[in-house]
Amino acid sequence: MNNNMSFLEYVKDGVVYRAAEHLEAAGGVRHGFSTRFGGVSTGVWTSMNLGTTRGDDPDHVRENYRRFCAAIGADSASVVMSNQVHGNQVRIVTTADVKRDLYHPEEYQADGLITDIPGLALTIFSADCIPILLYDPVRRVIAAVHAGWMGTSLGIAARAVEQMTSCYGSAGTDILAAIGPGISACCFETHEDVPNVITEAMGAAALTYIQATEAGKYKVDLKGLSARWLRKSGLLSEHILVDCECTRCHPEKYWSHRAHRELRGSQAAMIQLA
Repeated sequence: MNNNMSFLEYVKDGVVYRAAEHLEAAGGVRHGFSTRFGGVSTGVWTSMNLGTTRGDDPDHVRENYRRFCAAIGADSASVVMSNQVHGNQVRIVTTADVKRDLYHPEEYQADGLITDIPGLALTIFSADCIPILLYDPVRRVIAAVHAGWMGTSLGIAARAVEQMTSCYGSAGTDILAAIGPGISACCFETHEDVPNVITEAMGAAALTYIQATEAGKYKVDLKGLSARWLRKSGLLSEHILVDCECTRCHPEKYWSHRAHRELRGSQAAMIQLA
């Protein structure tokens, strides 16, 4: 695989989204990471809000999904999503999990979704947390992962790889990973509680991704930590692409919980086997 591959940005019918070049090159999968641009929402949700729990007009959100799915080539009638709780549960999903309507409640909680069924559009949400999409082009298995700092410390990305290997026979060396736009180390500054939880879970290896500041706080590289989990799970470094875009640095382009607080929408990351 070409080590120079990176994230690409597209504009289709006004919808701006990002995609991982190596997933596109592998073929057989459709995917995308949304931005704030290209939707119909108004007010504090302007314009591409894909969060169904943010208080936005449901008809606007439905139209936003139609537009986003059309842009990336996914099926808006086959969306699968979950109640995200910042844990490390990964759910294997089937056609029974397809949303009859975007606002029909899910009966389960999970921060990762996985399937080998073509057509299911696995969807996770973020607004600073790290979205991760996984694809095994050999066994034809996909996963979508929501990794906040707690999920990162619990190894949610590694749990998804474990499910892909144990349930579908994937080999770590075949799996491609796209770590999408999220808060970067430049802006994820915390008190010592977050580094303590992460180092307790990951050991000394986590220290490379934690930097003390002069103000007595710590800057944490969640993207780097997720990449570390993936490499530890058997993925090749050249199969892991990390988007350098920071959601907190660009609140005009991305929803950011730290920038917008509760008055915001949500990004979505979506992946679907063709």
